Amino acid sequence: MLMRTEIDTILKLKVPLLVMIGESRMAVEDVLSLGPGAILELEKPADSDLSLLVNNKSIGTGKAVKVGENFGVKITHVNSAHDRIAAMGGEEDAG
Repeated sequence: MLMRTEIDTILKLKVPLLVMIGESRMAVEDVLSLGPGAILELEKPADSDLSLLVNNKSIGTGKAVKVGENFGVKITHVNSAHDRIAAMGGEEDAG
């Protein structure tokens, strides 16, 4: 059983959170030919949900928003605590 101080320490750990706009498959030669100004078209509508990922596993979704001069993500769905823990490596399978 974990002691309270161990739980508090674990809860303060920082993990990378990725926001996936979309994905595309390209031939290696096409990737190598990319340069400044290249545009990659994604097969996803501009207003569709963005995936929130930890360890390449979904923990929720959101919508792109503008915050001043920056982009942000408005969270629209958060997966269950079980799924979020599993994404961080707490369990093998989120079920």
